[in-house]
Amino acid sequence: MDTIVGTYECKVDAKGRLLMPAPLKKQLAASLQDGFVLKRSVFQPCLELYPMKEWDLMMQKINKLNRFVKKNNDFIRRFTAGVKVVEIDALGRLLVPKDLVVFASISKEVVFSSAVNIVEIWDKDLYEKSISGEDMDFADLAEEVMGNLNDDDNGIS
Repeated sequence: MDTIVGTYECKVDAKGRLLMPAPLKKQLAASLQDGFVLKRSVFQPCLELYPMKEWDLMMQKINKLNRFVKKNNDFIRRFTAGVKVVEIDALGRLLVPKDLVVFASISKEVVFSSAVNIVEIWDKDLYEKSISGEDMDFADLAEEVMGNLNDDDNGIS
C-alpha cells in the first residue's frame, strides 16, 4: 500500500474537470496508467479516488461477503452505487461525472485530501466545515481511536 500525503486545492471548471495538483499527480504517477475508481464516500459528503490497485484490494475484501446474506447484498449495492472508472488526461485533469458532482455538492473550489491510500475530493466549504471541529472534539476522537494502540516501543503509539 502506498501512502498519499497532503491537502491540495484547485478549481473545478463548468464541465466538472479538476486540474490535478502537480505534487499529488507526482505521488499518483505509478497509478496513472492503470486508472482510478471514483466513488461516493460512505460517511461524508465527498468523493473517494482509489488508485486501481487499491480498488482491487477493496474488491477482494468485499468479494468475500456471502451475497446470500441480505445485509451483505444491500451493502455491496450501496457501496458500489455511482462508482466510475476515471482517468487523468494528458493535461492532468480529472473529469468528475455529473452525478458525483451533485452528490459531493462540488461547486467552484475543491480540496484533494489524502486519506492514507486514497484521496478524498471535497467541495472546499464542506471540507473546511468537516475539519473545523464543530461536530466533534478532535482530541477526544484521537484518544478514543488511537489511545489504546501501542504497537511499537518508540513511545509514540
